[in-house]
Amino acid sequence: MTQDASFEDGAEKPIQLVAVDATDLGVISGFVQDAVFLGSEMTWLPAQRRFAILCNRFRWEDVAQAKARNRPVERVRSILAFEDVTKVLSQGIDPQQKDTVLSVLTVHFEPTEDGAGRLVLTLAGDGAIGLDVECINVSLQDVTRPYIAPSKHIPHHPE
Repeated sequence: MTQDASFEDGAEKPIQLVAVDATDLGVISGFVQDAVFLGSEMTWLPAQRRFAILCNRFRWEDVAQAKARNRPVERVRSILAFEDVTKVLSQGIDPQQKDTVLSVLTVHFEPTEDGAGRLVLTLAGDGAIGLDVECINVSLQDVTRPYIAPSKHIPHHPE
């Protein structure tokens, strides 16, 4: 007798996602909700037209399995990269404060014309990062193995 493989039988793979439209961006936004990073972990490379963040992403995709197996929830180091960036703006962030911990709430797109627009990263505490882009070209890639979230709790958002 043979038995079908189950999800639990598969080895977990690092997330590698690309967004090229607003729907794709919504998926990435969900994966980076509650990601935290230091001000020093943001990089703007104007010559390459690239803005990237090395963040500690909460593994929302693992919550059900963690609960089912009665184990702590996890985070993973990830790179959130934005291509075709022509300008970077910020609000409520002091660029001199490199040790400030920032937390992502959402990432969304405000279109202008011909596919161009502004990507907005809304941060906890009324901060925001605006990226003027020629098009949506965003990637999210896990770059380390998952680790137990230091708080051992699922992030909570007041309603």
